[in-house]
This record gives sequence, C-alpha cells and structure tokens, in this order.
Amino acid sequence: MPASALAPAQIMLIEDDAGDVELIRWQLRDALHEHFDIRVADSMRAAEALFAEAGAQPDVVLLDLSLPDSCGAGTVERCRALTEAPIIVLSGVDDPAVTCLAIAFGADDYLPKGGDSEVLRRAIRYARLRHQRDADARLAAAVFAHAREGIIVTDAQGNIVEVNEAFTRITGYAREEVLGRNPSLLKSDRHDQAFHAAMWKSLHDKGHWYGEVWNRRKSGELFAELLTISAVRDARGAIRHFVGLFSDITVQKEHERQLEHIAHYDALTALPNRVLFADRLHQAMARATRSGQRLAVVYIDLDGFKAVNDTLGHDVGDKLLMALALRMRKTMRDCDTLARLGGDEFVAVLSDLPDAESCRPLVRRLLATAAEPVEVNGQLLKVSGSIGITLYPQREDVEADQLLRQADQAMYQAKLAGKDRYHLFDSDQDYDLRSHHESVERIRQGLLRDEFALHYQPKVNMHSGELIGAEALVRWQHPEQGLLPPDRFLPAIERHELGVQLGEWVIDSALSQIAAWQAEGLRVPVSVNISANHLQRADFAERLYLLLSLHPEVAPDQLQLEVLESSALADMNRVAETMATCTRMGVSFSLDDFGTGYSSLSYLKRLPAAELKIDRSFVRDMLHDADDLAILDGVLGLARAFRRRAVAEGVETEAQGELLLRLGCECAQGYGIARPMPPSALPGWAAGWRPPLRWTRQRRLGAEAMPLLYATVEHRGWIMAIAECLAGERAAPPALDPHECAFGRWLDGVIADPYALGSDRLSELDQLHLEIHALAVELLRLHRGDRKDEAHAGLARLNDMRDRTIAAMEAFIQAM
Repeated sequence: MPASALAPAQIMLIEDDAGDVELIRWQLRDALHEHFDIRVADSMRAAEALFAEAGAQPDVVLLDLSLPDSCGAGTVERCRALTEAPIIVLSGVDDPAVTCLAIAFGADDYLPKGGDSEVLRRAIRYARLRHQRDADARLAAAVFAHAREGIIVTDAQGNIVEVNEAFTRITGYAREEVLGRNPSLLKSDRHDQAFHAAMWKSLHDKGHWYGEVWNRRKSGELFAELLTISAVRDARGAIRHFVGLFSDITVQKEHERQLEHIAHYDALTALPNRVLFADRLHQAMARATRSGQRLAVVYIDLDGFKAVNDTLGHDVGDKLLMALALRMRKTMRDCDTLARLGGDEFVAVLSDLPDAESCRPLVRRLLATAAEPVEVNGQLLKVSGSIGITLYPQREDVEADQLLRQADQAMYQAKLAGKDRYHLFDSDQDYDLRSHHESVERIRQGLLRDEFALHYQPKVNMHSGELIGAEALVRWQHPEQGLLPPDRFLPAIERHELGVQLGEWVIDSALSQIAAWQAEGLRVPVSVNISANHLQRADFAERLYLLLSLHPEVAPDQLQLEVLESSALADMNRVAETMATCTRMGVSFSLDDFGTGYSSLSYLKRLPAAELKIDRSFVRDMLHDADDLAILDGVLGLARAFRRRAVAEGVETEAQGELLLRLGCECAQGYGIARPMPPSALPGWAAGWRPPLRWTRQRRLGAEAMPLLYATVEHRGWIMAIAECLAGERAAPPALDPHECAFGRWLDGVIADPYALGSDRLSELDQLHLEIHALAVELLRLHRGDRKDEAHAGLARLNDMRDRTIAAMEAFIQAM
C-alpha cells in the first residue's frame, strides 16, 4: 500500500533525552509523502497520563528503554499494559539479548537510535499495517478468551485442539485435560446412535448443526447445553476444523420442567390434570384404532367426600384425596392413566383391552380401593366411589370430549342406582336415541318441504277382475336417498306427535286424489293406514270430520281406514266408540294384518270393521305350509261368519291367487296383481288390467275337496324339506317312512275306502308315492356320502315326480 494511502500517523514518543527527541522528530519530518503527529512523554508516568486522556491512543509507540522511572525490558511490559498499539523500541544499545527480551515482553520491533530515517519510517508504516491486519485475529482471540459460552475447536478428525475458559467453567475439565481427546468424553448416553449420526450428516452435508444436547461434567453431573457446531473449510472446500459454541441451559431446562409439571399435573395429588389427560386420551384412542383393541374411559366421583370436607376441614379433605389418589394409581397398570379433574372427581383411561369385558375387573379394583378406610390425623375416614364407564371405539366416530361426557353420564346413573357401584354407558342405545331424534327432525323438515307422496296399490276381485279399491301407501322422496318406503321412516314417528301430523296429511292427500280421479270419471275407494297412536287420540273423529268437510265432493264411503287389530288393545271401549262415530259419518274400517295378532272373536264382534285383511305371511307360504293354509282357511271362515269382506295381501303368483279362490277368497292385492304406483298411472292400469284365465274359471271348493287340498300342500312342503336338506339349509329330514308323512297318512286313509276316489288311480298314486320316498332316501344317502353333485342332479327327478303327484291330486279334485 503506498504511503499516501495512510492517514497521518499518531505517534507516542516516550523518550527522556531532549536531543534524541529532536533527532527523531527530524527523521520523521524528512518524509516526502508521510505525515506524523507526535506526542512526547519523558517518563512512564507522563505516558500513563497521556494514555489516560480521551482519544490519546496512538497508532505507534516509539519507546526508549532507559527512562527516569523505568529501565530495561520491564519498560516494554509496563507500556504494553497501557496500550494495544504497536511498540517499536529505540535503543542506544544494540544487544541481541536485550532485543529478544524486549520482543518477548511485547515489543513489535527493535531499532537502534540514530539509524536511517527511511528505516524508521518503514518500521512505523509496517507496524501500522500489521496492527490493522491483525485486528480481527486479536478480536477473535479476545472473544474466545472472554466469551461466557463454551468454545471447543477440533480438527477434521474430531480431536480437540483448543477450548476456552468458559468450556472449563461449564464442564469442569481443564484445557490440558482435553487437548487431543475426542468430545465424546462429555457424552451422557442420553442420545442414541441415530442422534449422533444425524448430527454428523448435517455437519458434512450442510456445514452446521444446531440443537440441544445432554452431556456430562467431569464430576459426573448431567447438564443440558444449547450447541451450535460449524465446519471450517479451507480454500479448496475441505473441512479443516469444527468449532462448537455452547451455553449451559440446565437451569432453564429445569425451570421448563417445573413449568410443564405445573401446567400438566395436579398440584395436590401430582396426578395428570385435565390438560395432560386429554393428550393421553388422544394418544390412547389413536393406539386403539391402530391395534384393533379397546379402551375404557372411567369417570370416578367420590361419594361422601363433601361431608368430610365440610365437617373436618379442607386440610383433612386434601390429605384424604392424596391418599386415595396414591392407592388408586397403585391398583392400575403401567399402560393406564389416572388423572384428577378437580374436587373429588377423577378419570382414568384403561388401555390395551382385548374386549369390553376386560375393563370390569380393573374397575372393581378401583371401587374397592376407593371404599377402603383411610387414616388421617388419627381419624379413620371412609368414602366410596360412583364410577361411569364408556368404551372406544364405538359404532360411530366419537371425539375424546364426547367420551368424557359419556363416562360422566354413566357415573351419574351409578349414583342414582345407589352409589358405590359402576355403570357402563350404552353407546348403541345412545346412538339409536340420537339417530331417532335426528330422524324425527328430518321427517318434520320433509313434511314442511312437501317431500312426501302417496302411491296406490290396487285391490281387485280376482274372479271378476273388478277394481274394488286402492290402498294409499306413503313414500318419502328424499333429496339424497331417493324414494324411501314407509318402513324406513314410519317407525321413528310411530309414537310421536309427528306421526299424527303425517297421518292427517295422508288422509287429506288421499281425499284430494279421490276427487281428482272422480273428475276423470274413475270412482276408486281408497284405504288409508292409521296408526294406533293416531286412532286412540280423543279428537280423532272430530279431526276426521274436519278433513272430510274440506273435500265435500268426496263421499265419506269412498274412504276406508285400515287399522291393526292390536290398535284396540289399549282401550277397547274408546276405540270401538271412535270407530262407530266414524262409521256413522260413512267411513268404513278394515282390520289390517288379521291373523298375526290375537284374532279375537271379541274384536270382530265389538269393532265395526267391514273388512279383514289377511296378512301376506300366510299367503306367501300357504302353497307348502299346511299350518298357514289352515290359518288362512280359518280366517276366511271367521270373515264369512261375521259377514266381513276378506282381502288377501301379498298375492305374487297365479298359483297363490288360484288357491285363494278355491278357499273362497276373491279379493286380493299384491305384486302379482300390481305394484304400488303413482296416482297418474292408476287410471291407465285399471283400463288395461285383466285377471289370469285360471282365476276367472276357478270356483270355491266344497268341504269334500279340502282334505285333498291339504294333502297336496303337505306333499309340496315335504318335497321342499328334502330339497333344503340337500342344500344344507336343514339338518333333520322330514319323515322318510312313506306311511309316516302327512301325505302318506292321508293316502293310507283313502285307500282304506277305495270307492271314494277310485281304486285304480289310488294304486298308481300309492306306487308313485313309494317311489318318491325311495328316491328321497337315496338322494340323502348320496349327500351324506359326500356325493353332493349326484344328489343335486337327482333332485330334478324328485321334482318331476312331485309334479306328477300334484297332477294326480288335481284330477281327483276336478272330478268332485
């Protein structure tokens, strides 16, 4: 750097010889491009005074070693204590030993007095440049020496090459004890191999690492440090050193631990508080979901604690709580959590339960522990516990706070039941109850939004083909779920006021539809289902009259009300009176699903119902179940005896309709006739529907033909039972002895009187019957012998023989 680039040099000249002072001034003034500001002190005391003045720090000190108050190399030492500026010794003695000693005591250069002026100026110039260049190093050294953070420097292999004083203060190791050793001498074994591997990876990949580390002092005491490690690279990018800077945060960590304990633990019992319990519960729920196991939330309330607290004081109450908390915690497993919510309320999470029943022994132990006497201040105190339990997972997703509320509700039930016991929350019942409330509210909204509609199923005379009426069936046009049948929503409002509102809407809509059909020239009586709850209302008849009056164009006899026979059970007299009142208005009644309830003769006598509807279950199975056939025949007999019209429900096949006609039942409805349809479709259906030809030609059988009819049904049912055995749907076969089955007993009876049906045809039928039984026995043998395919193949032959038997029976019936 050229001299002109330097500012005027501030020179402190410490020299007591006036001649030497002038000589040095002259040497410095002789410079062509350099300027020097010179201050002179003739002793060390004078120099100390100048150094003490503000702004008196020089750029260079020119020092004579022989002063009135200081002499020799010690003068350099005194001067160095006053300043960090470069010191150039000017001596009249050219002694190498003195030179070395002066340099050792802090001098930066050594020149003889009276030498070349340029040499002096160059020495000053170079001293200033060196001082400026080394300023960062001196600062770093000062920081290294005086920093309160520990500093450790290692080579690229991790061996310690330097530490500072703070390192010694924090770790207890002296500098000499650690030089050349690895920092692992401080390790606490709290961090695993993966932790250290991640640290070294970050150092090599990123050049730095930052984090908290637990180490061990020389004394063996653990301490926490906040550590930053940086890699120092050379010009080629190779790592030369690692520098670690750390501070002792043990006190802060302990303070954090104390604060965390205060935030998460109950101050009295040292149990987890509500905050920590919530976290533990969330963790347990996640673990239960992953493992497929159960957990129980157990809410514990101490019975009788308030009396102890009020009579003996809070100090005694607190000691009782502490003792009980300790005892209850000892009864629990390591995987469980017990927390105190406040007051005398505790809650536990029982984890890793294989099933719901596994929690009961644990809960019983808690109950027993809570009831054990506790001695406090020489007094024996006794309380008990009421415990509520809920389980997770449940049928639907639940949140942690909802589980706590469920357990609280169950605990309250335990208290109501007498205390000192537990109660298990029924989540399924709760789900059903909430679902019920939600369903009712949604139905209410649907009614307000006009989402309900009526479909109509025709009722016909199967023999004549006459349309005798239509049953109104409510449907819900749900915006998300589509068209819903009544069994999807009516049960929810069966005993609710909303059920009555919907019932009145159905009556009103049906009357409107009757009027609309009448306007088109179609006269169709409509039957409407009325719930028991609706019918038993005191104002039912009055409300019905009001609805009829809103449709004066509709004759009351065009409306029929269908009621279940069990509707009258609650109050026979009131229901009979209500029905009689409605009948006087012109409205008729039908007893729906007759035969499934009590089928009481008293009902038929006292209830003014003009029609009996035979339940579809009897119609469905009457072709192969003689018991259903007998019930159906009996109901038809009752209808004739009490002069009621009988209507069979659930007719789905021509064969069912034909058998009903043979029994004397002409009126029916069902999918075999027509499915429920929108009101707009009914007129077109009525115009085009014709009954099957077999129905129009069928007649009611006489009493003499009924045994054959029953025998035919028995035989069909016997064949069906064999087929069920071959399909694995039935364990025990029907009677395999041809003389023990119902058909065989009938056949044996008529063979004894051959003139009744004709002996030749009976012999053929008897032989066919024997062959059927023999084939059935063979098929069952094949099935038991694991030759199921052969057995199933033979079933077609068995069905063919059945059809031949039924044809023979039909011939007998037709001949009567």
